[in-house]
Amino acid sequence: MTSAAPQHARMSIGEVLGLLRADFPDVTISKIRYLESEGLVEPARTPSGYRKFTHTDVERLRYVLTRQRDSYYPLKRIREELSAMDRGLPPLDDDVKPVPPRIVLADDGYPAPETFAQESRTMRLSRAELLEAAGIDGDLLDQIERFGLIQRQGSKGAYDGAALVVAKTVGELADFGLEPRHLRAFKTAADREVGLVEQVVAPLMRQRDATAEARADDAVRELAALTLRLHAMLVKNGLRR
Repeated sequence: MTSAAPQHARMSIGEVLGLLRADFPDVTISKIRYLESEGLVEPARTPSGYRKFTHTDVERLRYVLTRQRDSYYPLKRIREELSAMDRGLPPLDDDVKPVPPRIVLADDGYPAPETFAQESRTMRLSRAELLEAAGIDGDLLDQIERFGLIQRQGSKGAYDGAALVVAKTVGELADFGLEPRHLRAFKTAADREVGLVEQVVAPLMRQRDATAEARADDAVRELAALTLRLHAMLVKNGLRR
């Protein structure tokens, strides 16, 4: 979906109507207000109460109007689809609920970077969805959380893609008799590695040139890969003794 609205624009409801009318001639201001009242879009409000829409708001309206026009979906179904998309889940075209995507693992057993990076940031899973996707039971998840291996995100307490990978991995370790309480050392070691990486990256973040943030991100990714490699080799070498 594309729009002529600038990415960071703040538009009035009349301006939004003008953008949508070309593709949806029957849309009205009353229709936009109704969709807002149904919770499908949540524009910001000025101190005087005027609605201010963003590019994202316009795209959500386009999605809703397209689904109504082309698929004849009721608002309840469209609301469920938007909720799934907000949490990083792909909406399905049939009459079943959206399902969490499977974790795609590379040959070395780590999440494949080309698929995991975006999913990790956008995915928002409920407790039931995490249990199903990770293949674990509620008792094991309670233990994982109690020992600080994963944490819920946001005010709604959802789980992100990283939590899914951790939960699935801990579940597989449990098959070998390793419980979450045995894995606290991994969390402690990871926290120490985070501190080391932050020391290296901090000088880059303090620089004021336009490429500083991008170079810092690259450094974080490279350092993370190197520390994972080092950790894996130290464990392998230790087991050979």
